[in-house]
Amino acid sequence: MGKKIHIDKVIELFNKSPVVDAKSVKRIVRSKKNIKQYSRHILNNLIKQNKIYSLAKGYYTKHDEISLAVFAFQPSYLGLQDALSQHDLWEQETIPIIITAKNVRTGIRKVMGRNIYIRKINKKYLYGYEFMLGKFNLPYSDVEKTFIDMIYFNEKFDKILIKDIKKKLNKEKLNDYMKKYPLKFRKKVEKILKE
Repeated sequence: MGKKIHIDKVIELFNKSPVVDAKSVKRIVRSKKNIKQYSRHILNNLIKQNKIYSLAKGYYTKHDEISLAVFAFQPSYLGLQDALSQHDLWEQETIPIIITAKNVRTGIRKVMGRNIYIRKINKKYLYGYEFMLGKFNLPYSDVEKTFIDMIYFNEKFDKILIKDIKKKLNKEKLNDYMKKYPLKFRKKVEKILKE
């Protein structure tokens, strides 16, 4: 298989999937002797030609959409203020906030020259998200899990935000989610709900 055919097949892969990992590219060029080096060479050339972008180590996209980085940190979802925006509960501008159970460095990172924020959560609390359709099908925490995560990560609430969240909360779903948390944390959530 010639070099041009490899590149065409790699580009075809990017046309089919919003996010491509390096392993998938290696599978396409498997007939070459030094697969790892050759696949890296193809990816680096496509980045230099501005045909693809790097989302995180080993993950790439052809789309100028930094929220796609959520797929580079799976298991993960978009949450906190970013999710509040999706649920029309947050009007201030926010950056993508990725909640992950993956063992990665947390904090602000640059993706395509812009900021994303990585927060780590215990795997047992990684649930309560749904794929929301927009330009891409992205996983966002639902209102109930976003509310819990805001408390879990000690994010600040004002009374108006709590009031707005309460209007959208499904109490039954919230109670179901809370069963996974320690009693002390559940009491904290209940106290905030009563304010």
